[in-house]
Amino acid sequence: MDADRYIRIVRLSAFYDLVVTAAFVTPASFAVLHWVVWTIDSNLGLPGVVPAPDPLTVLLGNLLGSVVVVWSLARLHLGQPILGRYDAVARLLFALWQIYAMASGVSLVILPLTVFEILFGVLQAMPVRKPPIATVAA
Repeated sequence: MDADRYIRIVRLSAFYDLVVTAAFVTPASFAVLHWVVWTIDSNLGLPGVVPAPDPLTVLLGNLLGSVVVVWSLARLHLGQPILGRYDAVARLLFALWQIYAMASGVSLVILPLTVFEILFGVLQAMPVRKPPIATVAA
């Protein structure tokens, strides 16, 4: 793909992360997010569970949210292709742990997030054509 399209994908994935992860940043917003996820899971009757969060889970969720929000802002602001490469690795790791969690009994309510992790991870791992070098006419 060309470099401009690649940068648009990096920024789109950063914006997606910002929207999806912002609710993890504070204990109060995390509680609302947990209630929303639990409600969706309950209404859909999906296999697996959405366990009640304990203080350590909330802390880890808040740390995750804080780091991902800052990482998203960096990708939006800087727009460097190398950031997409690092993000691809992080996304594939996130997807791996989400799949592990679902295999261990966590609700399939997180499956759509896993699909987006894999999609953005693959797109950001794709080869990028270098722009042609401009020649100076003599």
